[in-house]
Order: sequence, then C-alpha cells, then structure tokens
Amino acid sequence: MNFHQGQPILNAGIPVAQAQRAMILVHGRGGSAADILSLANSFQMSSFAYLAPQAATGSWYPHSFLMPLERNEPSLSSALSALEDLLKDLERQGIGPEKVILGGFSQGACLALEYVARHAHRYGGVFAFSGGLIGPEGTPRNYPGSLEGTPIFLGCSDTDAHIPLERVEESARVLSVLGARVEKRIYPSMGHTINSDEIEAVREFMSDLERQSG
Repeated sequence: MNFHQGQPILNAGIPVAQAQRAMILVHGRGGSAADILSLANSFQMSSFAYLAPQAATGSWYPHSFLMPLERNEPSLSSALSALEDLLKDLERQGIGPEKVILGGFSQGACLALEYVARHAHRYGGVFAFSGGLIGPEGTPRNYPGSLEGTPIFLGCSDTDAHIPLERVEESARVLSVLGARVEKRIYPSMGHTINSDEIEAVREFMSDLERQSG
C-alpha cells in the first residue's frame, strides 16, 4: 500500500527546470513539508531548488525508529519509495544524485540516513539533524554499495530524549564503512532541536557543491 505516494511536494528556491542542484528536506513526526521547507530561509543559498515531500498523516512510519523494522511496515517502505521517486524525478530533469543534498530533522533525518545507506552511491551531501539509522539494537548493517566519499553531517544532543547517542555514533561508523566522509557533532544538553552551528555545517556542504557543479 502506497501511503506516501501522491502526497504534496512543496517547493522553494529556483524552479527545478532552471536548477543545477537541489536539496530534499524531510520533515519529522508531526511536522509538515511547510515546516521543514522553512530551513531554506536559514540556508540562504539561492542557487538551489528546495523540495519537501509531505508524509501521509504527518508521520513517515508509526512507531519509534528503534522498534523492529516490521513494526513500521508498510509505512517505512512506502516512505523510502517516496524519496526514491523524488530522486528519480530530479534525475529525469537533469539533476543527478551527485548534485542533490538530502536531509531532515528527527524522523525525517532517520529516513534520509536509512535511504542513503540502502541506496549507497555518490550524493551531493546528506545531513541528519537529530537522527540515526533505523531499526533496533543489533540490526544487521551489511548494506551493499559505496557512498563514494559523500559528505554526511550528523548533529545531535548528547541528551536527546528521542535519539540515543549510541545510535548516532553507530550510524557514523556504519556510514563511514560505506565510504562516506562523516562529520559528527554532539551538542551538550541541547534538546531535540536544530541549532545555528548545524545550519552553518550544511551551508558549507552547499557551498562546496555549488563550486563543484558550477
């Protein structure tokens, strides 16, 4: 059942048809595409097309990302497929994954990381604000392929009530083994939010991609 296919995709920045690079922003549980799309104002990079898909009922999957994978099906598979559909559509319009930065907050950050781990190749960049790979402790992480030097930023509090620090650290290790260039920043007692240092880290990714793609 395709829960998330056919949901709205909001846009900001320059139109995709005129863009050379894009950012996909994935909202968290109980959030919305409009909420996460407001990050475009914080990034202040006018050369990007920004796209934010909307989850059905405001959630990409029903339970904690630490639950057994089957407990979050079929919503999880539908959510991953929604990201794949969006990336394929961008590629058809001339913006390949190596020119796309994919990221999100909380549940959206978890979904973005799980997607790139399962579909490992070169991306323009990946970021996870308060997120980690999906599944319970002990989930096999034998993902195929290589991320080919994709820059990945992980930012999280050391006391986040939703995202255990151990999962952020595990995610950093797994993604590094997959060939990503991972930068992890842990913020003492920050809470479940996004700070200006994280925004600046992603802006650096964006500036690098802008230089690379002309």
